[in-house]
Amino acid sequence: MKPFIENYLLDAIESFRNYKKLAERAMEQVSDEEFFAQIDAESNSVALVVKHIAGNQRSRWRDFLTSDGEKPDRNRDTEFEIMNEDRASLMDFWESGWATLFGALEELTPDDFSRTVTIRGEPHTIVEAINRQLTHYAYHVGQITFLAKHFRASEWKTLSVPRGRSDAFNQYLADQQAEGIEKANRMESALEFGAGDSKF
Repeated sequence: MKPFIENYLLDAIESFRNYKKLAERAMEQVSDEEFFAQIDAESNSVALVVKHIAGNQRSRWRDFLTSDGEKPDRNRDTEFEIMNEDRASLMDFWESGWATLFGALEELTPDDFSRTVTIRGEPHTIVEAINRQLTHYAYHVGQITFLAKHFRASEWKTLSVPRGRSDAFNQYLADQQAEGIEKANRMESALEFGAGDSKF
């Protein structure tokens, strides 16, 4: 089982890194004004999603194996309020949250996967806890990407396989494999292929 666990953990870490990078490449395309803009009264801005993800990470991954994932010092409601923060301070908080996550994951050993952790008092296996957060962050990274694409409109630089070019992308991957080119990170392959495109 240990090779399976090690493979799972490495893939989970890579997936978290991919989602972080995807969000950052989307955010690079928006102005400061767009970063804080809400498209309607019920919607979150990119800034609020950034603050929420980082706040969640600080709570869930600090003392991951030894304390509940919902820390007593977390105030989730304030993660959806901008309180004198600017873009730079929120991005510092973002980096801190991700550093907490990667620090916790990179310290895990195969033996740790026999343990149980709690989130809001609910027991989780290590795999369940990781998957819970991986899907949670993917959901919010999708929101960031949607908002950034909305603001950029026709100026959007694609972060995935460009529309109408799926067959060409599959051929691109096949050609790389035939040439013996080392398999690239799955997100990087799409970015390299789609560089310069301005659509989905």
